[in-house]
Amino acid sequence: MTKLLVTGAEGRMGQAVISCAGKTAEIEVGAQIDMGALKEALANCDTVIDFSHHSFTTELLEACLQQNIKVVTGTTGHSDEELAFINKASESIAIVKAPNFSVGVNTLFYLTRRATEILGDNFDLEVVEMHHRDKVDSPSGTARRLVEILDETRGLSYADDTMHGRHGDVGPRKNTEIGLHAVRGGDVVGDHTVIYAGSGERVELTHKASSRDTFASGAVRSALWLQDQNKGLFDMQDVLGLR
Repeated sequence: MTKLLVTGAEGRMGQAVISCAGKTAEIEVGAQIDMGALKEALANCDTVIDFSHHSFTTELLEACLQQNIKVVTGTTGHSDEELAFINKASESIAIVKAPNFSVGVNTLFYLTRRATEILGDNFDLEVVEMHHRDKVDSPSGTARRLVEILDETRGLSYADDTMHGRHGDVGPRKNTEIGLHAVRGGDVVGDHTVIYAGSGERVELTHKASSRDTFASGAVRSALWLQDQNKGLFDMQDVLGLR
């Protein structure tokens, strides 16, 4: 039996994880918090599923390192310093970090890499994401990961080649440019589209989520998969065997 601490428990994703875990025979939710009160919450848990806030990540990992507790985190928006700490912590404990735990989205990641390889350099690349009006970070972690996959495949740089929207007299599009656009409104759970715009044709890869349960079930699946790992930094591609 895997005993979970769910952090960010008061949020939408936290509530979805708690509901999904309650339907999984191998999982027991031992504790749930939003942020803080870690010592007491970790006392009866061996794995954390974290959908809180990136500012809480370092404190959470420090506590997990002390007690050798495994971590699944879908929190996004980390600074370079926070990401470095995650990488360092994974040398001692097992961590699954993913911007999106949906099986469909991770299939989109896989297909994006393959499509980019197949289509080559003659297609202009754009990524568009839409989320509910209350989402605080932009772009979404999933959209950023899609751009990173495009960068890795094309040999580009996220810092140098990403165009976050367009306004004013920006001039003609550069060949190395990847457009990234964030749309916010309503109660949209999460839509992501990768656009390959060529001469005379266009290819679009799209994933649309209608329920947070798909993300929650992927996070719970990751927590179970993590029980066979001693240490290291993994993502949902590892969990699904898509490497």
